[in-house]
Amino acid sequence: MEANNKKEFYRALHSQLEHLLEGEPNAIANLSNMSSLLGLYLKDINWVGFYLWSESDNQLILGPFQGKPACIRIPFGKGVCGAAARDRRTTVVEDVFAFPGHIACDPASRSEIVVPIVIEGRLIGVLDIDSPVQARFDAEDQAGLEELVSVLVRHTSF
Repeated sequence: MEANNKKEFYRALHSQLEHLLEGEPNAIANLSNMSSLLGLYLKDINWVGFYLWSESDNQLILGPFQGKPACIRIPFGKGVCGAAARDRRTTVVEDVFAFPGHIACDPASRSEIVVPIVIEGRLIGVLDIDSPVQARFDAEDQAGLEELVSVLVRHTSF
């Protein structure tokens, strides 16, 4: 899949994700397919996947992903994922080493974007994407990824 610009690229991903998830409500299947799709087509990334909220443990727990083995549990409010979950808003970090409390699962990561998954005010988890390239993610990536998360939410029973 090639596109001349990011908007076209994310539109194409949106269409492909809609087809992948159509008629399938299972969360593990849909999270797996979405992480695979993003891992296959996003350039300059070294990890993409999900952390799922466990209210009883007050932490995020590793879900389906593509990449090297990762941190299994992230305390609420800690690191980029925990902060995005706490604030319930997308967090884009140009330089992970400048982020207070960054959790380095892969020392090769230089930038990160985390998109919370929230349904009617209830935290489900986060989409986490790391890159070995500093300042890899921008506002167009944020908008495109937030739209993809909305597709996931629309098709999935959490």
